[in-house]
Amino acid sequence: MRKVTGMLWVALLALPLAALAANQPQEKILANGLKVIVKEDHRAPVVVSQIWYKAGSMDEHNGTTGVAHVLEHMMFKGTKSVPAGEFSKRVAAAGGRDNAATDTDFTFYHQVIGRSKLPLVLRLEADRMHNLLLSEKEFSKEIEVVRNERRWRIDDKPHAQVQVQLMATAFEANPYHWPVIGWMDDLQHMTVQDARAWYQAWYAPNNAVLVVAGDVKAPEVFALAEKYFGPIKRKVLPVRKPQQEPEQTGIRRVVVKAPAKWPYLLMGWKAPRLKDAAKDSDPYALEMLAGVLDSNNAARLPKALVRDSQIASEIGAGYDSVQRGPDLFEIDGTPSEGKSVEQLEAAIRNELEKIKRDGVTEEELARVKAQVIASRVYQRDSVFYQAMQIGQMEMAGLGYQNIDTRIEKLKAVTPQQVQDVARKYLIDDKLTVATLDPQPLSEKQPMAPPKGLRDEK
Repeated sequence: MRKVTGMLWVALLALPLAALAANQPQEKILANGLKVIVKEDHRAPVVVSQIWYKAGSMDEHNGTTGVAHVLEHMMFKGTKSVPAGEFSKRVAAAGGRDNAATDTDFTFYHQVIGRSKLPLVLRLEADRMHNLLLSEKEFSKEIEVVRNERRWRIDDKPHAQVQVQLMATAFEANPYHWPVIGWMDDLQHMTVQDARAWYQAWYAPNNAVLVVAGDVKAPEVFALAEKYFGPIKRKVLPVRKPQQEPEQTGIRRVVVKAPAKWPYLLMGWKAPRLKDAAKDSDPYALEMLAGVLDSNNAARLPKALVRDSQIASEIGAGYDSVQRGPDLFEIDGTPSEGKSVEQLEAAIRNELEKIKRDGVTEEELARVKAQVIASRVYQRDSVFYQAMQIGQMEMAGLGYQNIDTRIEKLKAVTPQQVQDVARKYLIDDKLTVATLDPQPLSEKQPMAPPKGLRDEK
């Protein structure tokens, strides 16, 4: 994050919404249910195209975990008119770049191209939305890439193993219980029919949002979307049943033993997600609390635990309220040499108790607000980020119209609200603690990224 001077803090906090929201997005919903959102930005002759499917790992079931991610890989393996591997080659030949990612809440595909090449990428995306071949031959090759990816991303990384076990322990009923990439046993037994069933169930225009941002005119984009996506038929989507997490009634703990040099601590408290951007208040206060704890080197946790007491070599706090499922407020850290995770946990608890008892000052909260708002302003320099922000809000059911509402609500958070949410949510009955018990390091070299890996998450 860029450094912001005190004078700029005041200026940013006083910015009117109009200054942050020039060229508001425009939308159109096609007859088949596809929502098309266009954000014009004519500063450079570049266009970002993103197609978001509201289908992520939280929509999976036991036995086929990881299938959303596997299907993401298979989306590059060919249609009748675009052979396997040709999609990205054609985008690259047009001077663009492309990629994809799977998350708990969604799967999305994106391209960055020159404005004249937008028809090409929209035609390619529309083609694979309903014409994917999903051959046994391509699946057998790609599923091995995904298995190796899981070994590389999780099995070979102790901190990732701790994160997986935290989620598996914190959530019992909700599908956030399993990792996005899936359990290895499910990947070992997955078939092409599993991927085909997922594709047929969720890949439909009425379960997707097309976001186009950059040097375009909205009417032209709507016309292109109608041309390429309009003929695709809508589907009857699977019924999404509520998967409410039972109330937690006591602290939960899990220990992970893995080869590592240092121990590691990860603490996660159940916290509310943002449901109504205009009416909710606690999620905004929790975001400010995370900033008070860890927004810069002068924040509470780095100052007290890294620089002053030197009980931690690294410390961090995080909370993201924009998601479809249940949320966690997380604090993680690595004890300094000679210190234990028990000592680090006690020190973290001590800092949290200070906030619960004494609150936060207007000055430190103002600094955090300024940093948060500054980051949002600077991020809007990126056309890609503008599109990402729109897509994530849409996938969470919040609507892109509330992007600026979030900023205004963050600016309105009070020190009392920050203290209140610390007292309300950072309690043992909402807490899960995962720790890494380091085992002797082996002579084996860390695994290299698997050949064929292309996605970002």
